[in-house]
Amino acid sequence: MVVKNIIVIVCLLFIQATQTPKTILFYGDSLTAGYGLSPEEAFPALVGKKLNANGKSCKIINAGLSGETSAGGLSRLDWVLRQPVDIFVLELGPNDGLRGLPLDQTEKNLQAIIDKVKTKNPKVRIVIAGMMVPPNMGPDYTTKFKNIFPALATKNKAALIPFLLDGVGGDAKLNQADGIHPNAQGHKIVSENVYKVVAPLI
Repeated sequence: MVVKNIIVIVCLLFIQATQTPKTILFYGDSLTAGYGLSPEEAFPALVGKKLNANGKSCKIINAGLSGETSAGGLSRLDWVLRQPVDIFVLELGPNDGLRGLPLDQTEKNLQAIIDKVKTKNPKVRIVIAGMMVPPNMGPDYTTKFKNIFPALATKNKAALIPFLLDGVGGDAKLNQADGIHPNAQGHKIVSENVYKVVAPLI
């Protein structure tokens, strides 16, 4: 009888654990914020909608801020981490690249963000969004910029989205008039890029 009760308790705990929503924090710039769109059209909300529809219970927090740099992201991180986080999706760096900021500092800032997140939430799963900058920055700069993200993923045993804007970047039909920010259709494609990496972590 005791054994049966223990089995029942274990089963109930398992069911409860599988039903507890995972908190996914998307931390980034205008791409994450969904510049020019409603929050529901931005890729974080779309990823959350698809995860929940597929039985992967989650709570989405969109902490994107237009114009954010890696330094700005580091400075506001403590405030964002006041709540427990299960998965942390880091999408920062593009504004550093577009402004031609020193890449060693960008990498240092991103690593500091990852370190803070892990210290606050030791069991957190980190996801790093790979990015690229336009070729007008010069081949040396663009190559070094692109390599920051896989290097950080490897160093920190984090999941990597190879290129966040894969299938969207450079396509006028999928971007707003500025040619930089995805439109609603573009965000749907971006959400698929993200979903492929995030879904296996839940």
